[in-house]
Amino acid sequence: MAWGCALCLALAGGALLALLVQLVRWLRADGDLTLLWAERWGKKPEHELRGKVVWVTGASSGIGEELSYQLAKLGALLAISARREDELQRVKKKCLQISGLSDNDILVLRLDLTDRSSHEAATNSVLKHFGKIDVLVNNGGRSQRSLFVDTNLDVYNAIIELNYLGTISLTKYVLNHMIQRKKGKIVTVSSVMGIMGAPLATGYCASKHALQGFFNSLRTELTDYPEISIIQICPGPVQSQIIQNVFTENLAKSIENSGDQSHKMPTDRCARLTLVSVANDVKEAWISDHPYLAVCYLWQYAPTWAWWLMNRMGKRRIQNFKSGIDADASYSRKRK
Repeated sequence: MAWGCALCLALAGGALLALLVQLVRWLRADGDLTLLWAERWGKKPEHELRGKVVWVTGASSGIGEELSYQLAKLGALLAISARREDELQRVKKKCLQISGLSDNDILVLRLDLTDRSSHEAATNSVLKHFGKIDVLVNNGGRSQRSLFVDTNLDVYNAIIELNYLGTISLTKYVLNHMIQRKKGKIVTVSSVMGIMGAPLATGYCASKHALQGFFNSLRTELTDYPEISIIQICPGPVQSQIIQNVFTENLAKSIENSGDQSHKMPTDRCARLTLVSVANDVKEAWISDHPYLAVCYLWQYAPTWAWWLMNRMGKRRIQNFKSGIDADASYSRKRK
């Protein structure tokens, strides 16, 4: 009997210790625990992506630009797309400088996601150049900073046209190719805003929720193709040019002051965790510091608490925006 009690106490103590370790990991985390486990123990992007043909949209700045650099260093063959061809050429030049790739290993392909009539031809251009597409990274899109009551409805139409319809249109043509090959990866950069709701981004949240629903449904349609992966990346606030390019109250207006972005997650860290997700076929990856990472967990497992918390965080977010500082400045960790 005494031996049995001792064993039970030991098991309980071990379970408590394991729980405490997980709690400490979670408090220090900048991604969900499944993703961080894959980073520590899973497949390495250096092994999985070398020599693969990767098409990155929105590659002229921000996360897409950094992904292009890291992929080039890994030895992936790149097709990089955005509307600004001059910026793409700049990205290509740096990719060549920091990698062992040759000029023919990187295809610069101007692409407007809202011009859906051009997507089939763009896909054929990548296939003609490389002969295949192993990975499509749907990264192109724009965010929003405006209150719904102040915002023209044509802004919402533009957000959906770009972030949602443009993304699924390009996916359709690339997926046809992957189905023929019976393998490939469709990676979509969504957002933590695709999981939760937040003020100043009603249209952006709607477009990302639409992407989440679409790709979660698409995954269930591809069960006959187990080697085609649908991967959704959900970053929180990241250092990038996304704020400078946001939609505002009307299509002709740009944001006057994007505020200090240094408190946000470095772009290279976000890109690295994205590539870890791709290498390990993580279906949905949350890449964020707290408190947004914590809100993702609450939204998933305790939505009533999440609504309560976001109502309070939302007030400060609106106050920050109206004061001319970054909307998320009050929440993210200070970077040294």
